[in-house]
Amino acid sequence: MPHHKFLLDEEQMPTRWYNIVLDLPEPPPPPLHPGTHEPIGPEALAPLFPMALIEQEVTTERFVDIPEAVLDVYRLWRPSPLYRAHNLERALGTPARIYYKYEGVSPAGSHKPNTAVPQAYYNARAGVRRLTTETGAGQWGTALAFASALFGLECEVWQVGASYDQKPYRRTMIETFGGTVHRSPSALTAAGRAVRERQADHPGSLGIAISEAVEVAAQDPEVRYALGSVLNHVLLHQTVIGEETLLQLELAGETPDVVVGCTGGGSNFAGLAFPILREKLAGRMDPVIRAVEPASCPSLTRGVYAYDFGDTAGLTPLMKMHTLGHDFVPDPIHAGGLRYHGMAPLLSHVYELGLVEAVAAPQSECFAAGVQFARTEGIVPAPEPTHALAGCIREALACRESGEEKVIVTALCGHGHLDLAAYDSYLHGRMVDEDVTPQRFRDALAGVPVLG
Repeated sequence: MPHHKFLLDEEQMPTRWYNIVLDLPEPPPPPLHPGTHEPIGPEALAPLFPMALIEQEVTTERFVDIPEAVLDVYRLWRPSPLYRAHNLERALGTPARIYYKYEGVSPAGSHKPNTAVPQAYYNARAGVRRLTTETGAGQWGTALAFASALFGLECEVWQVGASYDQKPYRRTMIETFGGTVHRSPSALTAAGRAVRERQADHPGSLGIAISEAVEVAAQDPEVRYALGSVLNHVLLHQTVIGEETLLQLELAGETPDVVVGCTGGGSNFAGLAFPILREKLAGRMDPVIRAVEPASCPSLTRGVYAYDFGDTAGLTPLMKMHTLGHDFVPDPIHAGGLRYHGMAPLLSHVYELGLVEAVAAPQSECFAAGVQFARTEGIVPAPEPTHALAGCIREALACRESGEEKVIVTALCGHGHLDLAAYDSYLHGRMVDEDVTPQRFRDALAGVPVLG
């Protein structure tokens, strides 16, 4: 009988997060002060984050212990299952063996609680009363609202306007967990009002929503900001995905040949890839590690590697990252969680070192992959991981042509139960692939600060 899932006991759950910086051939560039262009110290982040998270942002330790209070919440859904996609393999007629790590079993339905829970824990321990944040598709807002409820915090979310309009039930889920949701750009902040003055029905962007959440947090000493991707401590928390995957692949008796993940800000991809990259750098395996991003917001494949702001209003420090420009407003594609103008600085650095590769895929190909996956494996994936599935299918079909029996591993970072309007659009022929012209990229990149 074929073995479909590989499970770990709660006692086998990782008790440490992994920091890849110590294993890289050279350290990543530091964030800079936007005025002086000098490297910033921890004190520059203190108005936004509790000191425990700032220490994790700059840690020089290879492993960071996970607090017992966080582990106890993780046990609600972790360890998450690793599945062998037998039915998809048969449908594709491929000799490849496809495995997917399923993070949709969390209370929020995605990988996001892996970092929302520790962020809420550390903020509550520091005496913070309320957290502000942004969200695209709503997965991160849902996760932070869930985590905030567990640790007695208020949660205020600015949701990108296009996703706010497309995904009303995600908004309802955030409110069910106790969060407050605003459509971004809003009239509640100077950053939001400035955008609305130029365009009243602006579709929003993650950069704008970040500006609004940061603005509110910086004005109140009892309020802090929480980010769902991009920063080092967020990627650190997500490494529980890859650490579990390595143990489960060992159970399956497999070594990965190709690792594929979707990328927007980079936390899901890094969570799977960084522990595997550690093993590759140590010479214990040699997989190709591939990021798949949306063709309409391709920061790795069409952006520049430069210092840029993490938000549209320029309130954040300058970070060296692959960016399309902080003024870039992506098309309102259905993968709202992948509509960020920049890529995580640490992942951008790893990409610059040539340790991972990247491709871009149009949303119609991705939704075709999502539908095929649903009809074979029985899970309706969120729009974001359909990009990873499209990458897996490309690789599996190449194996069908070559006859290679590669082991393909991916992270299915969430389910699409609240994204069915997107599937309805695809299934009834209303979905289009936006053609982002080179001029739009040039216009946005013109706003990237010139340093030196």
